Amino acid sequence: MFYFNPQYLLYMAPAIIAMMAAQWYVKSTYNKWGKIPTSSRLTGEQATQRLISIGGLHDVEIQQIQGQLTDNYDPRKKVLSLSPGVYQGNSVASLAIAAHELGHALQDKENYFPLRLRSTLVPAVNIGSTLGWILIVIGLLINAIGLAWLGVIAFSGGALFALATLPVELNASSRAKQLLRDSGIISSSEEARGVNNVLNAAALTYVASLLTAVMQLLYWISIVSGRGRRR
Repeated sequence: MFYFNPQYLLYMAPAIIAMMAAQWYVKSTYNKWGKIPTSSRLTGEQATQRLISIGGLHDVEIQQIQGQLTDNYDPRKKVLSLSPGVYQGNSVASLAIAAHELGHALQDKENYFPLRLRSTLVPAVNIGSTLGWILIVIGLLINAIGLAWLGVIAFSGGALFALATLPVELNASSRAKQLLRDSGIISSSEEARGVNNVLNAAALTYVASLLTAVMQLLYWISIVSGRGRRR
């Protein structure tokens, strides 16, 4: 069918490879540093509590959620959710991930603009990701190229969201490294190296997500522009 053809695989192959490589690297890095305890012996929950006190984030609630690497911070509820391995673990990986999520809480406290921008984009992206390709397909079916281009514009929100996410995540990781270093929770150069490795690996997944969103957008642009030239 015209909306799924070998050309799609040509566009998406680099993104698929990048995403698989990033996910493999994250898991291998997490598995390595998840087995190495820190000298402080603090769990992710204990370290987060200490960092909350240092950062004055007393309105932030910590909770444990199910899953692996499902950790997140909800700025609407001021809730920092940690997976069991992070919440209960005292490894270098556990503390790196917990501090990263707390970095988002600090962004929220400071009204960090990229975080606000990303939150603002969420409703539009949720609508555009569904509506966009529908408008594209309908536009191409009825030969209404203007409608198809409208769908492309709606679909582009996903790429914009992925682009906005990148600085938010990189900044949170930078804050995490500084928090762990300044608080003394991470004290040795080996532990600092582990924190860097874990957070840098996580950053690659966001780069791969951006590449995926951009390549999907370029694919639809090529399809719609190609149909327009044949009119």
